[in-house]
Amino acid sequence: MKILLLAGEESGMMYRERIAAKVGGLCPDAEIRGYGDYGFNVGDLAVMGILAVLRRIFFFMRVKRTMERAIDEWRPDVVCTVDYPGMNLKLAAYAKARGIRTVHVVCPQVWAWKRGRIPKIEAALDRLCCFFPFEPALFRPGFAEFVGHPLAMEMAKEGERGGEEKSRDESGGKLLAVLPGSRLGEIRHHMPTLLEAVSRLSGEVAGLRVVIPAANEKARAAIVAQIERFRSKGRCDGQEAVADIVSVRDGGARELLREADAAVVASGTATLEAALAGCPTVLVYKVDPVFAFIARRVITGVRHIGLANIIAEKSGAPCPMPELLQEDFTAEAVAERLKAWLTDKAANAAARAALADATGLLRAEGDPVSAIARTLCGEEGRC
Repeated sequence: MKILLLAGEESGMMYRERIAAKVGGLCPDAEIRGYGDYGFNVGDLAVMGILAVLRRIFFFMRVKRTMERAIDEWRPDVVCTVDYPGMNLKLAAYAKARGIRTVHVVCPQVWAWKRGRIPKIEAALDRLCCFFPFEPALFRPGFAEFVGHPLAMEMAKEGERGGEEKSRDESGGKLLAVLPGSRLGEIRHHMPTLLEAVSRLSGEVAGLRVVIPAANEKARAAIVAQIERFRSKGRCDGQEAVADIVSVRDGGARELLREADAAVVASGTATLEAALAGCPTVLVYKVDPVFAFIARRVITGVRHIGLANIIAEKSGAPCPMPELLQEDFTAEAVAERLKAWLTDKAANAAARAALADATGLLRAEGDPVSAIARTLCGEEGRC
């Protein structure tokens, strides 16, 4: 059996590797190829924004022509595309038009914007594997399948191995996780407000400890620089105290979220990790006002941006994660919401229960990646 398994971003590559491993177990003789076999690296494929794509338009035209030629000459039995819809769905449509079975993993966010893409997606694919429970209902019956979210199973297994229910500090000390984002722009936009919120909390929450996990060396340097800049202002005792209660560590965000009493997290995958860790979390985000103006008019299908909130919203459940965006993202607002979880056990427990209700919807029967592999190898899960 020949499978063309295409992922064009780092997150997609993670799923691709797991799918390939599961396919190898079900179909030992399967031959799997991807973009890398034709000379293309993920780092070159993964660009964000219309302008970035336009600057490299001739490169992407070459990628498309090369992969179309590979489909014609190699004739795979199935083309499985993982996320990266801009390029991958075009290649899937090309393969399906030539009688090759096509499967796509990770539903494009048609529930947030551009619902008009649905007929094109249905025309390009034979099967769509969804990570969110509300997505299959957007398509024709039998076309899309909710397989569960791999991150939900992955974090559940990590929790079992590491003892997810760790004892918290009962002496009165509280641990706050602060995740400002991994991009330098996010750190620059978010850290001053987050540090001001920590400064306010330091005088109201006894024994407060704050830990910031840095995604990489550049992020760590940017975070440390922001802390030093904030401390050096020295306008009040709280600013001086921040340096004493805040520590920065390399990685380990998931473990920190399991241990923390509460968290404040920049919008992104980390908010879903926080929800799956059961950590009461305030979601924050701030971007350029012009970009925010455009986004608010383009994204019309959801009222929230946090994945845990979107899952709850689409399922008719209460949204478990407060969102403070743009002008609502202030130090006062962040501190107010965190203080309740850091000082009131009942409020903290209620927040954890709400997160558990929302993230429980992400789990399906069995292993999501195994379900995808069985789809590729056939109904009986073998070649």
